[in-house]
Amino acid sequence: MTALPPADGLTRAERLDRLPFTRRHGRLLGTSGIGWALDAMDVGLVSFVIAALAQQWSLDRTETSWIASIGFVGMAIGATVGGLLADRIGRRSVFALTLLVYGLATGASALVGSLAALLVLRFVVGLGLGGELPVASTLVSEFAPKRIRGRVVVWLEAFWAVGWIAAAVIGTFVIGASDDGWRWGLAIGMAPALFSIVVRLSTPESVRYLESRGRFVEAERTVRGFEESAGVAAPRDEPADAAAAAAPAAADGERPSIWSKALRGRTIALWTVWFCINFSYYGAFIWIPSLLVEQGFTLVRSFEFTLIITLAQLPGYAVAAYLIERWGRRPTLTLFLVGSALAAGWYGTADAEAAIIAAGCALSFCNLGAWGALYAIGPELYPTDVRGTGTGAAAGFGRIASILAPLAVPPLLGIGGTPVLFGVFAAAFAIAAIAAWRIPELRGTALQ
Repeated sequence: MTALPPADGLTRAERLDRLPFTRRHGRLLGTSGIGWALDAMDVGLVSFVIAALAQQWSLDRTETSWIASIGFVGMAIGATVGGLLADRIGRRSVFALTLLVYGLATGASALVGSLAALLVLRFVVGLGLGGELPVASTLVSEFAPKRIRGRVVVWLEAFWAVGWIAAAVIGTFVIGASDDGWRWGLAIGMAPALFSIVVRLSTPESVRYLESRGRFVEAERTVRGFEESAGVAAPRDEPADAAAAAAPAAADGERPSIWSKALRGRTIALWTVWFCINFSYYGAFIWIPSLLVEQGFTLVRSFEFTLIITLAQLPGYAVAAYLIERWGRRPTLTLFLVGSALAAGWYGTADAEAAIIAAGCALSFCNLGAWGALYAIGPELYPTDVRGTGTGAAAGFGRIASILAPLAVPPLLGIGGTPVLFGVFAAAFAIAAIAAWRIPELRGTALQ
């Protein structure tokens, strides 16, 4: 048994917040993380598919840009709608549904014979991808103990690196191996469809969501399961929040808004960071394999470079996970965004192999550390009734930048080549760093 005092008189949220990290937390993190990694693998595969199809189908820059951007159109819609649905039908249901949608659409993409068909399916893939990420981070944050909540969400985000590394491995050894390699790579992307069954059967629904819908018996059963995993006795009295949970809705019949006076400032700051980091991240990493090919490297060699650069994501997440509970959310996010701006400027001037790899690794390290902190911050900013809506809307707005970024790369390259392109990315990171400092610091506080 643990040394925790009796839980009598505590709300279910308080009972969850005081628990140590248990096997139940680990299973939830692992299940959500695998879904997150599969998401990243699908997004990462696109950069390798684009580089391969540019050669096989003789596509120009505009056409290859649309392969990336059309997916982000779907992601913008999926993130917004997915967040709204998560606040209405539950986090777990939306998580499983989005995995199913983009897994099936990715597998179907392996069979296409035209650019038009590929664009249609990539849009559908985007719908699923966009909805999954903010919902998964919201679900994990609502179960994580408050003293390590930020760190746990960064651990979740670290699965993105695992998925992107898997995409780089598939790109290097499958897509680059033959003319039909891109089809086999996309066929592997069907895995999320199968994994959605696991998610639906094994993932618990958010306790805070269940209470907001008056489903107190299910909420209590879930909390007791986590307490049992920690070796903590259940309370002897009725949870204190059973009557209060339904009181706000009964009192005024209105849901809070992310644009209310109390939340407006943090929403604007969060949207700004999301927009700028999406623009720079996807503009750079979707195009890096193709840019390396244009610099004279072979397709296989460019994929190898990308794989090495991608590996630097893992230590970036590790450092962010450490700092986010030591320094806090805001300084950690700001530090990594400033580092991303400097690394982007460096990459834009790199020409030798060693410099390209070093600058790319620095950009990968800092950029993904920033992503980890950003996903930890989002769910903390909003109350339960609009937590999915708030995180989903921010992600959806950020995806607009994801749409624009691949399309902006060709004209920016035409204006001034790689230095101008990555100079613009550096400026976007700098703007994001300024906006990050406007986000309230909520380390160690309970979710609203």
